[in-house]
Amino acid sequence: MKNLSYTVDDCSFIDFEFEKIQDNSFLIDPLQCNQNIPFEVKRMYYMYDIPQLMSRGGHGHKRLQQVVIPLQGSFSLQIDDGCKSREVHLSIPTIGFHFIPGIWREVYDFTPGALCLVLASEVYEERDYIRNYEEFLEYRLPAISDLARL
Repeated sequence: MKNLSYTVDDCSFIDFEFEKIQDNSFLIDPLQCNQNIPFEVKRMYYMYDIPQLMSRGGHGHKRLQQVVIPLQGSFSLQIDDGCKSREVHLSIPTIGFHFIPGIWREVYDFTPGALCLVLASEVYEERDYIRNYEEFLEYRLPAISDLARL
């Protein structure tokens, strides 16, 4: 049985608090997988050269967790659990955002030159994706019913 008792409020910012290495004119932030991230990283990818008016995402995941990090520039996230939605803006490269499974997401409002790094808990598996919002709501229906009773 799937556990869908969480909401968009269970998604959270992660301040990596990296140990900065300063070399006179620049900083290096070492990202050590599986130390600052609440899951084992099995896949990484990045998005770049995204037109400013384009949105990405438009899907949910059944099992996959992700941390999204704005390495350069900024962008916004709209997250939705079927009952409640929330908007988040990311613009600081040492602060990422953790998506839990079962949350619909849209990424948009990219500034020119924005670079978005995504760390994922699973390798790519198409059947983990929910790409239709109506199907997402059906998937979340048991949790939505429970939340509506509270």
